[in-house]
Amino acid sequence: MKLYELTAYELSERLASKETSAVEVAQAFIDRIDSTEDQLHSFMLTTPEVALEQAKAVDEARAAGEELGPLAGVPIAHKDLLCTRGIQTTCGSKILEGFRPPYDADVVIKCREAGMSMVGKTNMDEFAMGSSTENSAYQITRNPWDLDCVPGGSSGGSAAAVTAGQAPIALGTDTGGSIRQPASLCGITGLKPTYGRVSRYGVVAYASSLDQVGPLTRDVRDAAMIMSVIAGSVPSDATSADIAVPDYLAEIEGDVSGLRAGVPSQLIGEGIEPEVRDCVLAAVKQYEEMGITCEEVEMPNIDYSLPVYYLIATAEAASNLARYDGVRYGHRTDRAVDDIYDLFAKSRGEGFGPEVRLRIMLGTFALSAGYYDAYYLKAQKVRTLIVQDFENAFADHDFLISPTSPTVAFKVGEKADDPLQMKLADICTIPINLAGIAGLNVPCGFVDDLPVGMQLMGRPFEEDVLLRVGHAYQQATDWHTKRPAM
Repeated sequence: MKLYELTAYELSERLASKETSAVEVAQAFIDRIDSTEDQLHSFMLTTPEVALEQAKAVDEARAAGEELGPLAGVPIAHKDLLCTRGIQTTCGSKILEGFRPPYDADVVIKCREAGMSMVGKTNMDEFAMGSSTENSAYQITRNPWDLDCVPGGSSGGSAAAVTAGQAPIALGTDTGGSIRQPASLCGITGLKPTYGRVSRYGVVAYASSLDQVGPLTRDVRDAAMIMSVIAGSVPSDATSADIAVPDYLAEIEGDVSGLRAGVPSQLIGEGIEPEVRDCVLAAVKQYEEMGITCEEVEMPNIDYSLPVYYLIATAEAASNLARYDGVRYGHRTDRAVDDIYDLFAKSRGEGFGPEVRLRIMLGTFALSAGYYDAYYLKAQKVRTLIVQDFENAFADHDFLISPTSPTVAFKVGEKADDPLQMKLADICTIPINLAGIAGLNVPCGFVDDLPVGMQLMGRPFEEDVLLRVGHAYQQATDWHTKRPAM
């Protein structure tokens, strides 16, 4: 197999045994990007010089006998809303074109300290607002399985890069499904950790009570490896939880027989394509054959997740994006202005795309005098009911199962004029963000030669359980080993 076809775990074994060098690995992925990027448009920018410099340092350290971590020399790609010191970070928006942060995100620092080589920054929906990566202000990323289809979003560039062998691991963020949904549409593994498990410092905010950083990988074993690097409390992020981080890689081999799984009826019925449902139910049957008890559960308040999300997320976005005013940094209009308010309006109008402007206006309305109680406050109360639904379900079940996406990948432009259908792409993933729990996408089949994903949901800070049951499924099936012919 070529180096770019290997998993991160397989690469780490070859690197540790000195069968190959970190520079050779980095160059293999750089060459793969060069040969496929004109078809996919996965990357906002590539950093081959940085990757080779970091890889060379790993080779020198290994030659000197230094003790290195398992991912030392393994390449990684970062979603373009993770701040990278001195390297452009745009969030897929014209308003941040040319912006070079003066500091790194915590997860970027952790990956660099682990010896990983950064090959580039991946494309995304503008400020992570979208489910197809069509909302990027710069380019549309394509799905490696079918170049006429979207890869999902908003971490579509990260998902496409891993699927096509442009990077063995990529980091994304997940506010309403932005890791799991593109992982599903691209046929790879994607983990949204529990809110607070991974530091958000240096992550450009969309909705601060929902955003979480997580990995997109080829299989669950690779997800376990990178989680051991990026998870954990840090002083720079007050929302990161001071809870011990398990040895995820060591624990994925544990026995799963005797576990209990719930299948929420609200996430398997109306709105889910029948062929997608069949793939997920076949996976449920596979779990039953592995000794896991599976049964339907009722979670009635989940039906309100979509409106709750689009009130809370847009309200937080309106607040977070107020900082882009054309004064301190980012785009400033070249047109004549009458006063400071005119400068704000023209700069923001030119810099933000239509989806971002829409969500800012929705959030501003929800927070406005006379409407706060009727919309935002009520949404927070219903969010509490959704959390209670999950607490009740987890009282009797170790994890939950549902489809990740109600459909397989759709054509570029197919839903561009139907915003409701676009937003319904996240009906299965949004509840997990509202509850703050962990969610894992695992490939479980194909429909019309396009991947289908199964979503596993776990109790807060029990990513180890999800990784264990996800790994067990992948040991019993081969869906995760399928690769597009590019």
